[in-house]
Amino acid sequence: MVFLNGRFMPIEEARVPVLDRGFIFGDGVYELVPVYSRVPFRLEEHLARLARSLAAVRIRDPYGRAEWREIIGQLVAKQPFEDQGVYFQVTRGVAKRDHAFPADVAPTVFMMSNPLVTPPQELVERGAAAVSAADDRWLHCDIKSISLIGNVLLRQASADAGAAETILFRGGRLTEASASNVFVVRRGVIQAPPKSNLILPGITYDVVAELATGAGLPLEFRDISEAEARAADELWVASSSREVLAIVTLDGKPVGSGKPGPLFRQVHRLYQEFKQKVMRAGKERRAA
Repeated sequence: MVFLNGRFMPIEEARVPVLDRGFIFGDGVYELVPVYSRVPFRLEEHLARLARSLAAVRIRDPYGRAEWREIIGQLVAKQPFEDQGVYFQVTRGVAKRDHAFPADVAPTVFMMSNPLVTPPQELVERGAAAVSAADDRWLHCDIKSISLIGNVLLRQASADAGAAETILFRGGRLTEASASNVFVVRRGVIQAPPKSNLILPGITYDVVAELATGAGLPLEFRDISEAEARAADELWVASSSREVLAIVTLDGKPVGSGKPGPLFRQVHRLYQEFKQKVMRAGKERRAA
């Protein structure tokens, strides 16, 4: 069951006109909200990021916050699985092909939910491989745009190499990965690139930072050179679906010891505890 422009329907019945600007231009934005035990995680933060993306590309927000919450809640309830990834996108709408914005066009809203698949324990224990590439995407990576061909090509580079991710460098500095934020560990300090127009402000990025700070672990947000990233003792990627995952080889060379490091193991444990105590706590509160 999916949601399209005010209606719930089987996905086989969902249709979007070929002149929708999302199809013609990739003119739209999106969000992906993880759901644990049927409760959306940090929904307000996701909706706030959606609002920022919509405002940045000048698409009218079609719903108020309460309406978004209600629709998402209904969609989640219609699925047979407990943990979900709710994907939704808003395009500028349907109009004749012209680069300039059309006047008085209703945005197209599409929403679907799939099982939330996180890394298997075996991969967590052994760590993952990554390759690197030049970050040649546009300069507004903080906007969660559906125009993802740059990310698609970069992710395919790692798929072709049998790797889990592509770590990106721009102008000699670490930015992010093709579909994740990146953390490094150097001399016992967790480091990450600061939020800017060059990286997506990830919700999981914030969670990892909060957990590290709460545990008293050294954490810095700073520009990280490519040389520093390649010489790091540990390298992690973080996203809603990957959670926190250690990268143990980069371009075929070991990162640190070539195994998930001690700080990764600590933060991963903290993340799993947080998931059980906080992310899944919503269901218990709702039932009380």
